[in-house]
Amino acid sequence: MKLSQFKFKLPEGKVALEPPHRVFKNEDGTVEKVYHRDECRLMVVHRKSQTIDMFEKDEEGKDTDRCLTFRNVIDYFDEGDTMVLNDTKVFPARLYGTKEKTDAKIEVFLLRELNRELRLWDVLVEPARKIRIGNKLFFEEDGPMVAEVIDNTTSRGRTLRFLYDCPHDEFKRELFALGSAPLPRYIIDKREATPDDMENFQTIYAKNEGAVTAPASGLHFSRELMKRLEIRGVNFAYLTVHCGLGCFDPIEVEDLTKHKMSSEQMVINSEACKIVNATKESGHKVCAVGISTMRATETAVSTDGLLKEYDGWTNKFIFPPYEFGMADALITNFYQSESTMVMATAAFGGYDLIMEAYQKALDNDFKFGCYGDALLIVDD
Repeated sequence: MKLSQFKFKLPEGKVALEPPHRVFKNEDGTVEKVYHRDECRLMVVHRKSQTIDMFEKDEEGKDTDRCLTFRNVIDYFDEGDTMVLNDTKVFPARLYGTKEKTDAKIEVFLLRELNRELRLWDVLVEPARKIRIGNKLFFEEDGPMVAEVIDNTTSRGRTLRFLYDCPHDEFKRELFALGSAPLPRYIIDKREATPDDMENFQTIYAKNEGAVTAPASGLHFSRELMKRLEIRGVNFAYLTVHCGLGCFDPIEVEDLTKHKMSSEQMVINSEACKIVNATKESGHKVCAVGISTMRATETAVSTDGLLKEYDGWTNKFIFPPYEFGMADALITNFYQSESTMVMATAAFGGYDLIMEAYQKALDNDFKFGCYGDALLIVDD
């Protein structure tokens, strides 16, 4: 397929800048926001019947005027089904420093630690044209955190050596204390990150640190909803994919077969394989929660349709047509035009049906992006 087949107009007002929340006014006149992850809207796409649900049903099976919310996802799963979740943990990757001598404000986006002992980090800088090898960056007016640029890696990429002499755990703690939630550019260009974002931009089951963007589809799960799913008999299998910025890289070729995804580190352990494979063998549903999870399971699925252990990297790029080997259902979000996430969603749900769902989302004021509404694709 071609890149242009995934192009659509997305008005700015359709992009969610915050998670679902309610606003309360206190007696002293201050305003308080209370966030509810599982109150986003939900659209359900049925692959076989080629139908789309957006509203709750009455006793006769007819649509009501009540929109489905993510809490309704429980109605589409039964005892013995399994949800596969990405338990990567986002760290506060976006920092702001000043360049020596000029005091120019520089954004530093941490990607990954290259060497613990030498305090080397792979980063992106903005504006990149001002940052050259040998420059020093200061992150506090009178504080000890200083970094030196020791290499250029890409047009915006740099290798920094942090000049901070202390135990590694203390260094990481101090470094992360200077950072903020690594919200996508389409949010951060509209508003600054807040302390609330460091909690909101993290799944409640996050465990293994290493992501610089959240596995957004998992952000909808609240503790209450997961408990209800557990009571219903739905299993949870956890794998780890350290989500990078590759999903946000613009695709610069019309022929999608020529696009190369950036690699992401992933781990699938024996416990996850045991749960998922038992589900497959018993004829129950396996649901991938998020595109990163689906890419991981498709990377590690064997020819017999079972999941195998994996510890390495994946650069799998999924777009139509694609024959899936593992998941029977997918939970995802609504994403931007020409994004790799839209392409993977269309590969799973079918191009025409997913494009119809996206048009319905636009027509019915669904919210797009990582803080936006949810899409469930089921195989019935």
